[in-house]
Amino acid sequence: MSETSPSQSRPGSTPATADAELEILDLLSLADQCVKCGYCLPHCPTFKLAHEEAESPRGRIALIQGWLSGAISDGPRVQFHLDQCLGCRACEPSCPSLVRYGRLIDGARALREQRRPVWQRWWRQARLALLTQPAGLRLLAALGMGYRALRLPQRLIIRVSRVWPALAIFDPIARALRWPNQRIQPERPESGESGLAKAPSTSSPQTTTERAPVLFRGCVARLTEQPLEAAARRLLTRLGYPPEVPSDQGCCGAIHRHNGYPAFADQQIAANQQAFAGRCVIGLASACVAELREQGLINAVEVCRFLLDQPWPAKISLQPLSAKVAVHEPCSHRNQLRDQAAVYQLLQRIPGLVVTPLPGNDTCCGAAGTYLTEHPEMALTLAEPKINALAQIQPDYLVTTNTGCALHLAARLRQAGLETQVLHPIQLIERQLRLSPQQPTLDLS
Repeated sequence: MSETSPSQSRPGSTPATADAELEILDLLSLADQCVKCGYCLPHCPTFKLAHEEAESPRGRIALIQGWLSGAISDGPRVQFHLDQCLGCRACEPSCPSLVRYGRLIDGARALREQRRPVWQRWWRQARLALLTQPAGLRLLAALGMGYRALRLPQRLIIRVSRVWPALAIFDPIARALRWPNQRIQPERPESGESGLAKAPSTSSPQTTTERAPVLFRGCVARLTEQPLEAAARRLLTRLGYPPEVPSDQGCCGAIHRHNGYPAFADQQIAANQQAFAGRCVIGLASACVAELREQGLINAVEVCRFLLDQPWPAKISLQPLSAKVAVHEPCSHRNQLRDQAAVYQLLQRIPGLVVTPLPGNDTCCGAAGTYLTEHPEMALTLAEPKINALAQIQPDYLVTTNTGCALHLAARLRQAGLETQVLHPIQLIERQLRLSPQQPTLDLS
């Protein structure tokens, strides 16, 4: 069998640059770590649905190896199977060879993007900018406001969705968009409460800081999670850890990285590193925290873990709540941070609250970043078992720590006629803290 020389272009017909060739060799080295044992298969959502080898991590790794080595062509079928991957990384915890599948699929997508025509790359980058850049977010918010002004009847939405499933995804997202609030000012703790926060115990000693923590705002969350951000600021301030909110922070970069544009993602990381200046970064979305940590911001911590690791003022108490809450575990929290236990431990501080995991937490809900907008039928199929489980257990609340999952599941609940309210765990904590009769609230909304 003949070997392809480094000067030749293996994936596609365009001659590879030296950097691209090194990236190919690196990805092939990562792929070679896979021993094709198949332990990943029962953990992969797309394989469980399709029962097809090419829809499994093992199969996709084989496709990447064949494509990058030149054994198979970069045809539509290969790219279809790579695109179908959710990037949930449920395969990684089960892999005995510790294959870095996330790095592998992101790298393969990046190489493919380099080989797209210029106009296709421009169009895709423009779409991603809508979700990540300040100007794009404002345009997206304006589009959402315009869509709501149409006042389309729900019966029409349901009817059209049967023919065009994407509408079932876009309609609730458009209705959730709000104008981004840019006027964020740091708050100070109440008199007598503890002072500035220290970095969490998960950080290294070299990065520990006595300065106030930073609240990471994300990108799409600025349009859809404004009540969560206000609740987080109220809660952190009441507990004595008032966060600063640097205005020059930006997107975590995950959307660009997972869609094949790592250079743009690296720019976002560099800008955030400068904005945060080594301080403790508190993230509300598990996917953002996972991305920040994987790209070197080891001082980034998910808000539930932060609240568990920090001491609370002695006079602070949570009011009892006689209710049932189901916990949805986002893939980023379960498979990347691997600290979903923090959510349960925090919620168990509320007296009387019954906390139960949502059945099927080991399978992605279908949101997966931009996946739900690009593969709406698969996203709807993956969400269906979770909605069926919620219909069975009838919780009062569903909590999740990720923005996209919250939007997706809330929309599916409304579509199913279920009244379960979707919240972030700290919104429930803040509500019970706010009910305390001896403590005035701070209006930070």
